[in-house]
Amino acid sequence: MALRNAVLAALLEGEASGYDMAKRFDASVANFWTTTPQQLYRELERMEGEGVIAARVVRQERRPDKRLFALTEEGRRELLAFSAVPAKPAALRDDLLIKVQAVDVGDVEAVRAAVLERLEWSRAKLARYERLRERLLGGLEEEEFLVRAERVGPYLTLMGGRLLEQATVGWCERTLEVLGERVGVVVP
Repeated sequence: MALRNAVLAALLEGEASGYDMAKRFDASVANFWTTTPQQLYRELERMEGEGVIAARVVRQERRPDKRLFALTEEGRRELLAFSAVPAKPAALRDDLLIKVQAVDVGDVEAVRAAVLERLEWSRAKLARYERLRERLLGGLEEEEFLVRAERVGPYLTLMGGRLLEQATVGWCERTLEVLGERVGVVVP
């Protein structure tokens, strides 16, 4: 998947500046796509040049002018075409899994520390996802939201991210338990 398609999908939420897009990525698509602000700005410029998004300048007092980007009809057609192509399964590449795979010949305490760090990171990410979920639901029960909401795509991807982080938390906890038992350490 290209950053380009993630940008097109994010612009379905509406017009946004590059700064707003970076925040939007962090809040909505970070569970399945990450980018740096520099990559995002370069891609926005390229996409504008190709006509799949359009920009307009908004004059601001006491602040630099900002450019707001929006999907064009060409961008919508491209996103539709991308959506019709079968998705390839994601390849998992994770240094932590290599460390755990090699724990029997490595530094068990260093591996435990790395797993504990991942556990804390996943718990924090899961907490962010829960806050985003509450904001998206806007007081509705999930089933009611899924029937009545104008757009369900952001919620469905959030569900995937939540499940992934819940599974990661469970795996980390179990891995710490097993490694702790092997070296006689109490699991936090």
